[in-house]
Amino acid sequence: MATMNFSVPDNIKKRFNQIFADENKSHIITEFMQQAIEDYEKQQRRIHAIDALLKLRAKQKPVTNRMIQLARHKGRP
Repeated sequence: MATMNFSVPDNIKKRFNQIFADENKSHIITEFMQQAIEDYEKQQRRIHAIDALLKLRAKQKPVTNRMIQLARHKGRP
């Protein structure tokens, strides 16, 4: 297992130690870091998905509201 060393503000350290006094702090920090990684990766997937949709949209011919309305009703009883 690797060791990390980083600085945090004193008030954050104090509150963390108070709140998690009886907990395995290494485990808690690991969970926080894992969640941060997952959140970052999810955000990157969203960015790529939006970019792909915008590229696809740029290739589409514009349509009028009337054309959209007709397409919605076409084939419906």
